[in-house]
Amino acid sequence: MKAPVVLVGVGEMGSVFARGILRLGHPLYPVTRTTPISEVAAAIPDPAIALVAAGEADLAPVLADLPQSWRNRLGLLQNELLPSDWESFYQPTVISVWFEKKPGMDHKVIIPSPLFGPQAGLIAAALDTLKIPTRVLNNADDLLFELVVKNLYILTTNIAGLRTGGTVGQLWDRNRELAGRVGNEIIDLQEAMTGRCFDRDALFAAMIKAFEGDPDHKCMGRSAHARLTRALEQAKTHGLTLPTLAEFQSQPD
Repeated sequence: MKAPVVLVGVGEMGSVFARGILRLGHPLYPVTRTTPISEVAAAIPDPAIALVAAGEADLAPVLADLPQSWRNRLGLLQNELLPSDWESFYQPTVISVWFEKKPGMDHKVIIPSPLFGPQAGLIAAALDTLKIPTRVLNNADDLLFELVVKNLYILTTNIAGLRTGGTVGQLWDRNRELAGRVGNEIIDLQEAMTGRCFDRDALFAAMIKAFEGDPDHKCMGRSAHARLTRALEQAKTHGLTLPTLAEFQSQPD
């Protein structure tokens, strides 16, 4: 029998990974909001991976409660991830998810999803059973770049979308100057939060490639306002001024 997998959070995104893992033949043990996590850890102390599929807003409390025996087997797939989110853990397996899953519809691929970590091969194989393309990265620096690309895409489209609405293709075609200003402030924030400098041209090129992968993707998700507020709070923590984002908050449409 193949090693068991623990899945913490069984929502829309978690269900996709669950299906792929089960197709590989791994026993799957779900942890929901009502599941006593200590009981699962006692029964499954040594999983192949403990994949956390809870939303980004729930990530910190979930990680705080993660059993000690799972801490060197962590898997993460949330938006807005950065290495500071897992600094007290052994290098987790991290995937930057570039497919969406909404209620009542199957998954929709935008571009291949990059991933890195000890169980990257397992996650890539699971998604391959569903015809979801992935890219296994070579090192942690490549992972950091890909996480910043995803953060740039998510935050730029959500926050700019508060003003423009529409799709990512329309945002870039009709409101490129605004998207550029928002995007550069997001990169300022990512650099402050990571203590690293990034090639901005490369980041924007990667974001545009994602736009081209699904130009009809809606800009403004239901978390857009929360993302704007969180970005400004993070900027304040790092002593950073983001004038365009502050204007969005002070002059909401």
